[in-house]
Amino acid sequence: MQVLVLNAGSSSLKYQLIDTNTGEVLTRGLVERIGTDVPDHTAALHQAMTTLPETARVEAVGHRVVHGGERFSAPTRITDAVLTDLDRLSTLAPLHNPPALQGIRAARALLPAVPMVAVFDTAFHSTLPPHAYTYAIPYDLYSEHGLRRYGFHGTSHAFVAREAAHVLGQDLRDLKLVTLHLGNGASAAAVQGGVSVDTSMGFTPLEGLVMGTRSGDIDPAIALWLAAKHGPARASDILNRESGLLGLSGVSNDLRDLHRAALAGADRAQLTLQVMVYRLRKQVGAYAAAMNGLDALVFTGGIGENDPWVRAQVVNGLSFLGFHLDEECNERRGQTTRITLAGEMPAALVIPTDEEGEIARQTATTLLA
Repeated sequence: MQVLVLNAGSSSLKYQLIDTNTGEVLTRGLVERIGTDVPDHTAALHQAMTTLPETARVEAVGHRVVHGGERFSAPTRITDAVLTDLDRLSTLAPLHNPPALQGIRAARALLPAVPMVAVFDTAFHSTLPPHAYTYAIPYDLYSEHGLRRYGFHGTSHAFVAREAAHVLGQDLRDLKLVTLHLGNGASAAAVQGGVSVDTSMGFTPLEGLVMGTRSGDIDPAIALWLAAKHGPARASDILNRESGLLGLSGVSNDLRDLHRAALAGADRAQLTLQVMVYRLRKQVGAYAAAMNGLDALVFTGGIGENDPWVRAQVVNGLSFLGFHLDEECNERRGQTTRITLAGEMPAALVIPTDEEGEIARQTATTLLA
């Protein structure tokens, strides 16, 4: 099946046409400056369609939707009723879901006869048990308003967990894994028996690990202090766009810049790197405890796939769990590889993620079920 995968942002539209029978990417592209150079998402999609090969047959469209709430725990074929439900969920992800809905409506207008599926970042984490997703706040805030941990990056965590089992030659149902999706946004997941049992992002993608510009875990009183001093909107900007690697280092949210600054002797850059890897080690250790064991640790995402220093700092800091780094293997970048000694368990793996391919696969599976 040829599946057009769409990832609609407020001012951009990423797309790939994927043959799910072969896994081949037939074309990919990015339309930017929607709302300025390109009038709207309908015009952006029309522009994208002109780049498809002449032999292209768009047999389905898979839409990335960040937040599915509790209503959507699996990929879902899009209908008018589903769109209505997704509109209601926009309050949970006001920056991400509305652009996705614009992309869906544009696609339905341009390709009315083509079946479409919404694939949710949160869906993989719908298996979290109540003790993992419940916050210790008044229960009515959950039951009436949905304030709970949802988790994100689900398509990435699902893909690399499945690939890890393949690399290890074991049944995914028999494995306890920690998957680390490390990029400008970063999250960890505890995957036991093939399902997510805990994850570091929460009600929003702000919770959890140190990220490019997001703070990750902090004392909630800091957010209250910032809101009281600067107002809620400014507090949100500080925590989401001015914190993390950027805010702590004062240099950049790009890890390559931080490495250069640290080598040049910049104290704050050095501290930032140490804070980041310290939090990563703590998270992996916590999930090993939560699952009462760990068979493999998986690195993915731009940093996870391409930064040997980060991987070494994490793996070497987990020697108490039985990890032994293979330094030569760890220097490889951007390819599937084992970075711990061959034959030993637990293993640490690097697995390039393929979120678009996973969305295409889930779309085809949903429609063919």
